[in-house]
Amino acid sequence: MSILLKLSALVDGLSVRMSRVAAVTVLLAAMISAGNAFIRYGLDISSNGWLEIQWYLFAATVMLGAPAVLKFNEHVRVDIIYGKLRGKAPVWVDLFGLVVFLLPVMGLLAYLSWPLFMKMYLTGEMSGNAGGLIRWPAMLLLPAGFGLMFLQGVSEVIKRVAILTGDLELNIQYEKPVQ
Repeated sequence: MSILLKLSALVDGLSVRMSRVAAVTVLLAAMISAGNAFIRYGLDISSNGWLEIQWYLFAATVMLGAPAVLKFNEHVRVDIIYGKLRGKAPVWVDLFGLVVFLLPVMGLLAYLSWPLFMKMYLTGEMSGNAGGLIRWPAMLLLPAGFGLMFLQGVSEVIKRVAILTGDLELNIQYEKPVQ
């Protein structure tokens, strides 16, 4: 189990590093959006490329930041039942959700999005908009993001199993959102 926990720690570290990249993309998107608005309305100059780069950065924010959200247990839940569970019951619910839903879906999406990325990369597909950008960098975010989320899901499974076997004391405290 200690080898698996070390693997989990490596994946957690990767997720945190990618979340820092995602944080930078938020800042860049905001700066580009403000600059684009100034240029468009202040100088009456426009470029579809500037609009598209904002979409690419938003995709990077979501796809690279989501695994850290799972790692820090800040993801959205249906808390009608989960918030009332005590003891190891939440761990079992998490384990079920990770193994039955998250891992198969993320694995399938990573698998299905890879050929689409490769096609765009090999053909050099461009946006249909005048002044648009090449599409493969944005498409690469799909298999990369789904793959990273899959890895983080594996890390979470390892930690939940370690909790159940007594090899790890983990506080997976859940706070019901303020409504």
